[in-house]
Amino acid sequence: MDHTRTPLFNALLKHAERNPIQFHIPGHKKGVGMDPEFRSFIGDNALSIDLINIAPLDDLHQPMGVIEEAQKLAADAYGADHTFFSVQGTSGAIMTMIMTVCSEGDKIIVPRNVHKSVLAAIIFVGAKPVFIQPARDKNLGIDHGIPTRSVRRALEKHPDAKAVLVINPTYYGVCTNLKEIVDLVHSYNMPVLVDEAHGVLIHFHDKLPMSAMEAGADMAATSVHKLGGSMTQSSVLNVKGNRVNPKRIQTIISMLTTTSTSYILLASLDTARRHLALNGYEMAERTIALAQYARKQINEIENLYCFGEEILGEEATFTYDPTKICVHVRKLGVTGFEVENWLREHYNIEVEMSDMYNILCLITPGDTPENIETLLEALRKLSHMNDDVVEVKEVVIKVPAIPQLTLTPRDAFYGETEILPFKDSADRIIAEFIYVYPPGIPILLPGEVITQELIDYIVEHVEVGLPVKGPEDRSVQNVKVIVETQAIF
Repeated sequence: MDHTRTPLFNALLKHAERNPIQFHIPGHKKGVGMDPEFRSFIGDNALSIDLINIAPLDDLHQPMGVIEEAQKLAADAYGADHTFFSVQGTSGAIMTMIMTVCSEGDKIIVPRNVHKSVLAAIIFVGAKPVFIQPARDKNLGIDHGIPTRSVRRALEKHPDAKAVLVINPTYYGVCTNLKEIVDLVHSYNMPVLVDEAHGVLIHFHDKLPMSAMEAGADMAATSVHKLGGSMTQSSVLNVKGNRVNPKRIQTIISMLTTTSTSYILLASLDTARRHLALNGYEMAERTIALAQYARKQINEIENLYCFGEEILGEEATFTYDPTKICVHVRKLGVTGFEVENWLREHYNIEVEMSDMYNILCLITPGDTPENIETLLEALRKLSHMNDDVVEVKEVVIKVPAIPQLTLTPRDAFYGETEILPFKDSADRIIAEFIYVYPPGIPILLPGEVITQELIDYIVEHVEVGLPVKGPEDRSVQNVKVIVETQAIF
């Protein structure tokens, strides 16, 4: 296919050049009706293509023209049979995947460290999650992928599940043996869904992990905006094979998508695909080189560590994406949260995220050698910030066992509830979420039984000042639980 073409973007340019009189939304009418300061900052070029689904520009909900052409080009670029554009971010694409294959009461096998959009879709559709605990790296204090042996056990116990969801790569860039898992799951004639939010570049370079489409996965939600150059909130859903009906996918993604779709976001997906298809290898090559240079330099800085190939060799650490720079700061005697704030205050550097022991920096095609040198300069300075520390106080990160799921998350989330003091809630069924950072995975989900062990674990985190998120009561003094009913005997 001719990847120099951008059918949607070109149609928008031609439409703007015609400069028609608009009697349709958006009401700012090419910026004339909006706040002048904002218009000046955004620019009239952008506002001229802030349009809606009028006939010349096709309709994302039923694409038959330039959007359909753009999606076919994207499918070719990403190695898919079908590609659907998402202006609801990768969250919308992930929810579409789950709601396409699951109905009320269906089981779906998922890692415990899934994104919140997975849990939202499970609640909306009324599915029953079967959780797999990801492999835990006790040294780094992070989660990796799910081992093939764990997937095999889950399939043996739940051969009636409707799908298996895999994260590839993880937020930190580590990959399980995706091809092995896909082949295993397909032997049960079951589709594989992949959260590929942090993996758009892996389609375009052989030094990067295998992509979901290359591994033969059935669907993959991919954040083009995170690493591939499109605008924030724009993503794609890639589909391969015949285990999932693309017409069903179109119906579901349309249900989840605004009817006022952003053509600026859609055009950025069209042009990002062109850039990646034509120049993706060179973009990835340069990005990998910058990241590996940064990794090497960081590992020469006292008290800092950035993992690389040395962590590979297990099922859950089959390969990794070197463009994810995870800097381990435990030996400094400070937390990753403190390092994030220090970098912001002293060097005007914003990192992707931080946890108890690490900061995560994403190296992308948008980075320059100058950016990398500034980061390295900051980290060298940082390494001496606590030279007087005699003893490094460590918070041991332990992950409690996955609690018993007594009600489906949907039934619990929408059930009759009451509020109790959290410390008195043992043996009750929770009706909301509780996440603890680190490790950032859900400790309790709607429908699970609260145990005394979990209460002690969460309270301990609250008392030492670590982030606990999810419940309506942000102080976690109280919790919403299912109202108990009287026994019939």
